[in-house]
Amino acid sequence: MIRDWIFMAGLLLAALAAAVTAIVMLRAEGRRAQRREKELEEVKETARQAAETIRREAKVEAREETHRLRQELLSEQKERRQELQRAERRLAQKEESCERRTESLDAREKKLAALENEYRRRQQEMEALLERERAELERIGGLSADEARRLLLQRVETESRQESARIIKHIEEETREKAEQEARKIITLAIQKCAVDQVSESAISVVPLPGDDMKGRIIGREGRNIRTFENLTGVDLIIDDTPEAVVISAFDGVRREVARIALTNLVSDGRIHPRRIEEMVEKAREQVERGIVEAGERVALQTGVTRLHPELLHLLGKLKYRTSYGQNVLDHLAECAHLAGVIADELGANVELAKRGALLHDIGKALDTDVDGGHPKLGAEIARQYGERPEVVNCIAAHHGDEEFQNLEAVLVQTADALSAARPGARRETLEHYLRRVETLEKLADSCEGVEKAYAIQAGRELRIIVKPEKVDDAGATLLSREVATKIEQEGLQYPGQIKVTVIRETRAVEYTK
Repeated sequence: MIRDWIFMAGLLLAALAAAVTAIVMLRAEGRRAQRREKELEEVKETARQAAETIRREAKVEAREETHRLRQELLSEQKERRQELQRAERRLAQKEESCERRTESLDAREKKLAALENEYRRRQQEMEALLERERAELERIGGLSADEARRLLLQRVETESRQESARIIKHIEEETREKAEQEARKIITLAIQKCAVDQVSESAISVVPLPGDDMKGRIIGREGRNIRTFENLTGVDLIIDDTPEAVVISAFDGVRREVARIALTNLVSDGRIHPRRIEEMVEKAREQVERGIVEAGERVALQTGVTRLHPELLHLLGKLKYRTSYGQNVLDHLAECAHLAGVIADELGANVELAKRGALLHDIGKALDTDVDGGHPKLGAEIARQYGERPEVVNCIAAHHGDEEFQNLEAVLVQTADALSAARPGARRETLEHYLRRVETLEKLADSCEGVEKAYAIQAGRELRIIVKPEKVDDAGATLLSREVATKIEQEGLQYPGQIKVTVIRETRAVEYTK
C-alpha cells in the first residue's frame, strides 16, 4: 500500500516537473519570439532608412545628371550656332564672289555682243563694197561670172581671216590678262606662304679619313675588307689618290647613306675587319631605318596631314634619299602640299584633300626602282591598298595625265607639282634630254609654212619664230602662234610649266647709195 502511494507521488512529481518544464520552455520561446519580432522591426527600420538614403541619393544624382545634360545641350547648341554663323559667313562670301563673277561675265558678254554687232556691221559694209566692186569690175574689165566669183571669194577669205584674227587676238589678250592677274595673285600668295628648303643630292658621298694610311686598312689583306663592305652594303667604294677621303658611289640613296654611316663609324672606331664591318653595317641600317620613319612622321606633321598608315609614312621617309632632276623628292612633296593647301584655300576647295593628295602624289617613286610600272600607277595602288579615299587615289593617279581628273583637288595637285618643279633652281635636266626637247621645239616651228627661222630660248621655256613678211601678215602671225602652241601640246612633249610662243614679223627696206 505504501508502495502504491510512493509510486503515485512519483508520478505526480514527474507530471509536475513536466508541467514546470513545459511552462519554462513556453516562456523561453515567447521571449525568443519577442526578440525575433524586435530584430525584424530593427531590420525593417534599417531597410527603410537605407531605402530613404538611396532615394535621396538617386534624387541628387538625377538632379546632377539633369544639370550636366542641360549644360552639354547648351554647349552643343552654342557650338552649332557658331558653326551655323560660320557657314552663313562662308555662304555670304561665296555669294559675293559669285556676284562679282556674274558681273564680270555680264560685262564680257556685253563686250562680245558689241564686238559681234561691229563685226556684223563691217561684214555688211564689206558685202556692199564687194558688190559695188564686182559691178565695177564687170563693167570695166568685162570679167566672166566665174572669174569675178573667184576673185570675190579670195578677197572675202583674206579679209575674213584678218578680221577673225583681230577679234580672236583681242578676246584672247583680254581673257589672258584677267586670268593671269588672278592666277598670279593666287600663286604668288601660295609661294610666299611656302618656305621649304631644297636639298640637291648626287649619286656619291664622300667620307673624310684621318690619314691616307687608313685607306690600306679599309682595303684589308688581299682586299677582304673592301669586298665584305661592298657585298654587305651594295655600293661601290672608290679609293683613289684623293687625299684623306674615300668616295661611296650608288644610285640608291638608302644604301649610300647606310654605307656612309657604317664607314664613318668604322673609321672612328679603328677596328676594321669583316666581323666588325658586319656589325657596323647592321647598326647603320637600323639607324637609317629609324631616320626614315622619323622623316616620314616629321613631314606629315609639318604639312598637317594626319591618320596616315605606318607603311605610307615609311615610304615617305624613304623618299628623303631619292632625287628627281636634282630635286629632293621628300622636300618636293612637302612643298607641293603647302602650295596645294594655300591654293585650295584661296579657291574654296577641300584643303585637307588637296594637301593629302599632294603629299602622296609621288609615293610610287619609293618603289618604282623595285617593281615595274610608272610611279603614278604604283602610288595609286599603294594608296588604295592602305585605305586612302578614292579622291586621294585619283589625285595620285592623275597628276601626270594618266587618268582623268575626278575632282578639283586633283587639278590643284598637278598645278602644285608643276609649280614646285618649274620654279628656278628646283630641278635640273640631263643635257641629252634638254637638247632633244629644244631640237623638237624648233623642228615643230620650222615645219609650219612661212617660217624663216625658229629659236628655243630661256632653257626651252620660250620659242621665238621669225616669219617671212611677204608670206605671213600680221593676222597670220597671230594664227601661226596659236597653231604652233597647239602642235606642241598635241606632240606630248614633257616640259615644266608653260612654253611661250612668240612670232616676230618685220619688214626691212634697204637701199644703197651710188
